[in-house]
Amino acid sequence: MKRTITLLLLLASAALYAQERQNLWPKGLMPDRSDLQIAAMRDVARKPDFKPNKNREPFLYWYEAPAEPNGGCMILISGGSYQNLADVKLVETWHQELTKLGFQCVNLVYRTPRPKGLPIYQTAWEDGQRAVRLVRSQAAKRGYDPEKIGTISMSAGSHLAILLGANSMSQSYVPVDKIDTVSCHINWAIVNAPAYVTTDGEKGSRATREGYGPDVKLSPVFNFDAKTCPMSLHHGGMDPYSPNGSVLVYRKLHSIGVPAELHIYPNEGHKALGFDRAVEFMRQMGILPALGPEEKVMERFTSDEDRDDSKYKKEFIWPEGKKPNQQDHMNEPYIEWHFPKVLKTKAIQIVYSGGAYRRNSPENVEGGPTRRFFNSKGMTVVTLKYRSPRPTEDSGLEKYTCAWQDLQRAVRMVRKEAPSYGLDPDRIGIFGGSAGGHLTLMGATSSLHQSYLPIDDIDKESCTVQWGLALYPAYGHFRTEDGKYWLVPDFSFDKATAPCIFMHGDSDYCLAINSVLAWEKMRAIGVQSELHILALRTHVFQKSAAPGTGSYNYLDHMWDYMTRMGFNK
Repeated sequence: MKRTITLLLLLASAALYAQERQNLWPKGLMPDRSDLQIAAMRDVARKPDFKPNKNREPFLYWYEAPAEPNGGCMILISGGSYQNLADVKLVETWHQELTKLGFQCVNLVYRTPRPKGLPIYQTAWEDGQRAVRLVRSQAAKRGYDPEKIGTISMSAGSHLAILLGANSMSQSYVPVDKIDTVSCHINWAIVNAPAYVTTDGEKGSRATREGYGPDVKLSPVFNFDAKTCPMSLHHGGMDPYSPNGSVLVYRKLHSIGVPAELHIYPNEGHKALGFDRAVEFMRQMGILPALGPEEKVMERFTSDEDRDDSKYKKEFIWPEGKKPNQQDHMNEPYIEWHFPKVLKTKAIQIVYSGGAYRRNSPENVEGGPTRRFFNSKGMTVVTLKYRSPRPTEDSGLEKYTCAWQDLQRAVRMVRKEAPSYGLDPDRIGIFGGSAGGHLTLMGATSSLHQSYLPIDDIDKESCTVQWGLALYPAYGHFRTEDGKYWLVPDFSFDKATAPCIFMHGDSDYCLAINSVLAWEKMRAIGVQSELHILALRTHVFQKSAAPGTGSYNYLDHMWDYMTRMGFNK
């Protein structure tokens, strides 16, 4: 009863402060004051009757309290090149969506345009740190937890959010009153399309070299101190404010053990992307409650009701006595055709599993659910059982050589037979997890590289694929003595390299750097791929996952990727 009364009092108190404007600084004590700067959203600043002299003071705009509060507060931060606050509609969308989720929302209206004689971000950073202190100091009367304060931001606002998230132990201004004894750290950040993050754009321009080059690094303005918060980074693959910046931020967070997510979307420009992925991040981190307990993926996808069993077909890959590099301890490789009852696309998805190249099963935690999911979407699936265990050490072969040969042969067989089933031979994708993810990269990046000598007419067919789905790929990197990560030389990245979607757990012992390095290389050669790194998740992250998280929705995200790229028409 006492708890109920307390909650009601907090809600009543919060209601008193709804839709309120609160100046950040005591009168006359604003640091680095300038008559060249204003504090107003762009729609207000563009009104004919706008008076700059009455809009010099940065402020917080408190929105109405949520109907069902979750105990958290979100600070909304507009972008605008530090020249103005441009994201009026975006801020309102955030306010509406986050309030529905139970957050108290507050808009930070900081000073623009860029100050003279100071770093472009300086006055915004001052306003941001002061804002966080005010938000934290008002937690009790507004009804949220002072240690449950996050930000959501765009562009220059995301540059500011990273400063707030990584530099809270650095003082951006001399304290002016008691509020400045309150900590200015935030507890998490949703970071959209951060600008000025790489050294080729840190002075306030687009990334002049697209974030590339051995001398292009993460801007040193970010300290990544002991109070650095978890972040979910979202970026378009074609953004002139380079997505390499978000990748470098993720790399740094990972290196210091701060949970993080990274979401890169192919062919997208400078915009806020993946709000649903941000919600999944907050559920995964426990900021928002998961929609239920974790569920085993093998218990979620058990039915073959969408498969046409009458059309099932199994085929051995190699004619008798023709397998290249045959070793007696290996299994016989084969493919199986699984046709949907209702065909909705002429595309074909080839599916196989991982198993450290020591074993593999098309029906395991990677293969079985994937096959059933794509059949339910009306897509034909071909499962591959490739050769394992690994070749013997005295053979001189790499661990993946025979599996790669089997994959190239399987793709050729599928391409040759596709027209007879009314399917498109030029819309073939490959899927694998762990060692199977490594095999996917072999198939996607090295199809012009011959893995065996031709043996019959099937080998006259191309083994190129149109897309790859790489789930937590293993064996993708090596580390030098100076601590740098490099992509292994297994992958050719030839002219036929296919775009891929990578999904990896941030805490995977098969490090997420495997996916990051492959994505970086693909972008460098002009191939737009998608990348999702999931906070707190380990290897085989989907094996058990809670509804509402990216680990649970991984197949839906892959299907969305294929839809956006036009693969599954």
